[in-house]
Formats: sequence, C-alpha cells, structure tokens
Amino acid sequence: MPDPDLVSQALARNLKRLRAERGHTLDALAARSGVSRGMIVQIEQARTNPSVATVVRLADALGVSVARLLDYDEGDAVRIVTAEQAVPLWTGPDGGSGTLLSGVEAPGPLELWAWHLQPGEGYTSEPHPAGTVEIVRVESGELTLSHGEDDHLVPAGSTASFDASHPHGYRNAGAEPVRLTMVVSVPPPR
Repeated sequence: MPDPDLVSQALARNLKRLRAERGHTLDALAARSGVSRGMIVQIEQARTNPSVATVVRLADALGVSVARLLDYDEGDAVRIVTAEQAVPLWTGPDGGSGTLLSGVEAPGPLELWAWHLQPGEGYTSEPHPAGTVEIVRVESGELTLSHGEDDHLVPAGSTASFDASHPHGYRNAGAEPVRLTMVVSVPPPR
C-alpha cells in the first residue's frame, strides 16, 4: 500500500497543475466539479484526505482519470504499477475495498479497478459524465449491480457493461465475498 502522505502530495501537486493547465480558477473548478472552493484549497495544500466521490468529481471536471490525479510516478513510456503502489480509494465497514489498479488517458480517462465486497457491503456511485461506460467482471460471489431503479444479479464468471452516467452501485447481498474487476472509460473533455 502506498504511503498516504505520498498519495496526498501527488493529489495536491497534480490537481494544482491540471487546474492551471486548463486555466480554471478555484471558483471555476468548484463550479464544474460541485466540490467547494475551500475543499479544493485544502486538497491542493495536502491538508485533507478527500472521499473517493470528491476525487472522482474533480477528475471528471478536469477530464482526466482518477489515476492521473493520484499519479506520483508519471513519465515513463511503460508504467508498471506494483500491488504495493495500487491505491485503495474505498474501504467498506466489514473489510471490503475498491482499489485503483491503473489508469491512462486514451483518448479520455480509462481506469482499471479491483473491488472486494464483504457480505452486506455496498458502494453507491454518483453519475459520471455523459458517455462514461463501466465494464464489471465478477471473479467470485454474486454481485448485485444497481443501475437507475433496477437491480441486476451478476454471478461469478459474468461480465456486465453499462452507461455510468446514471446513478449506479455495487452490493453484495450474498453470504460469500464478491471480487470483481472494473474498467471505467470516461469520454475526453469537450
């Protein structure tokens, strides 16, 4: 697991740099992302540990992947992310987790995640920008995928893909742990 201070410093540095590259003031980024100006200031000064929803909203507003915002070793043509460098961004109350494994900009943000949900755990995601697609591959257990008002059961060995610009979530309503791999593709900014 990477040093949390290293991740906070990378987030602060990358957020400030990307905001400047795009010509966004603090107020403009706050308006685009729905994250308060004060929270953005705290993040850019590495004085807070924002929620995964906050990091996703900032990445979406900047048109980059969450991985790019958290990248603390950018630059090589081939980038290898070891298991120790993967960034856990969500932890469930019973030991579940959502870990960002890697991400690229191709042509918009593309992210690879590993999720582990203990029985009874769930995660609800805010809608992503229009055109965002998620692909979920369930490795073990049975996932309950909520999309809009509907629930879909996704058993082990199955893959689901969907428009992630609608409210959605992941839940383990079963008795055994659920492990899944997820790809999130966000369209490039207009």
